[in-house]
Amino acid sequence: MEKASRILKWVAGGLEALLGIPVLGGTLIVSTLWTPLAIMLALHIVALIIAHKAGRKTVGHILGIITSAVGWIPMIGMVMHIVTAVFLMIEAGKNE
Repeated sequence: MEKASRILKWVAGGLEALLGIPVLGGTLIVSTLWTPLAIMLALHIVALIIAHKAGRKTVGHILGIITSAVGWIPMIGMVMHIVTAVFLMIEAGKNE
């Protein structure tokens, strides 16, 4: 289960980084009617449960849930996506 948690952290971190790219991420979110935010919310909830069961850190996924809730706000969403991506990738890279 620990390996699944690590993989989900890398995937979620990569997607958050993509959504944090200033023009590209905003265009992607708006053009798909905010669907990526709903998908990321579901991904973070599932990954949070798996990380908790595996005994891994959950801060990145909690930030991801918050980011999915405020991601529709232009500048705040971009910054939150970038911060969440950094936290997730750091957590994914650590051996716990």
